Amino acid sequence: MPELQVMIFTVIGLALLFDFINGFHDTANAIATSVSTRALHPSHAIIMAAVLNFAGAMYSTGVAKTIGADIVKSAQHVDEHIIIAALIGAVLWNILTWWLALPSSSSHALVGGIIGAVLISVGPDGLNFYGIGKIVLSLILSPLIAIITGCLVMTLLFCVFGRFSPSAVNGKFKKMQILSAAMMAFSHGSNDAQKSMGIITLALLAGGYIEVFEVPTFVKLLAATAMACGTAVGGWRIIKTIGGKIFKLEPISGFAADLNSSIVIFSATLLHLPVSTTHVVSGSIMGVGTAKRLSAVRWGVAQQMVAAWVMTIPSTAVIGAVAYKVILMFL
Repeated sequence: MPELQVMIFTVIGLALLFDFINGFHDTANAIATSVSTRALHPSHAIIMAAVLNFAGAMYSTGVAKTIGADIVKSAQHVDEHIIIAALIGAVLWNILTWWLALPSSSSHALVGGIIGAVLISVGPDGLNFYGIGKIVLSLILSPLIAIITGCLVMTLLFCVFGRFSPSAVNGKFKKMQILSAAMMAFSHGSNDAQKSMGIITLALLAGGYIEVFEVPTFVKLLAATAMACGTAVGGWRIIKTIGGKIFKLEPISGFAADLNSSIVIFSATLLHLPVSTTHVVSGSIMGVGTAKRLSAVRWGVAQQMVAAWVMTIPSTAVIGAVAYKVILMFL
């Protein structure tokens, strides 16, 4: 029993570390556009994002149940070693991509880590391929939807405000960006923080600490706090990439990107689907830029980001598998 308790505390600690890193890795998702257009001072933007990330994380647990119950067939197919290995894969990948200033998906990293650790331990029989397919489909479709709807939102704004002077329009939308950034921060917390909630709850279920897959209140509070603290640290490397290297944003286009991203992400939360907030925000910015003209988007940077996205699941699966073998040698 003492060994099991140590393993459970290790799982919780790593899951909260993942949430913390997710917070500063994905801070850019909520505030990059408003910071790059100077609608918000960086420190004010980070404080606002941290508070609203916490509030969003406490909103529901539907995404947590999807992550915790849809990747593996049952809690009997996993143990603490598998979950620890999966979290190590996700954490290492997030740190690497943050260091390289590449906006990658924490969701993809976590899913890949779990798949790799389960495959190397119990084999493909332990995986729920229908659930994995649903999750992967939502991860793939969400940025594509964001590109299309982002283009539509920006086109609509051009139609409505196109006859006004750019300076007057951007002056008004600088204030509107505060609202859209707040919406984005809340929606980010409502989806991303639930992923570690799902992992911790799965570990508690596998260890016999709870009888059914229901996220305990203390898990919600811990995950929400860890993400809020991570957000407060800020991820300036990725903020620069998202805020300025994909498309030169103005207040009206920043507002359009944030509004579109928050709607897409929160819709996924209501459907209990995990999405990559990084992919959705990047897709929204590409769509908004495309509405202006295709050449306005720096597609070279976009290609580098897509390459990182494609590599994430297989890379973290390999890291998770290797981590599982290493853990067995020492634990």
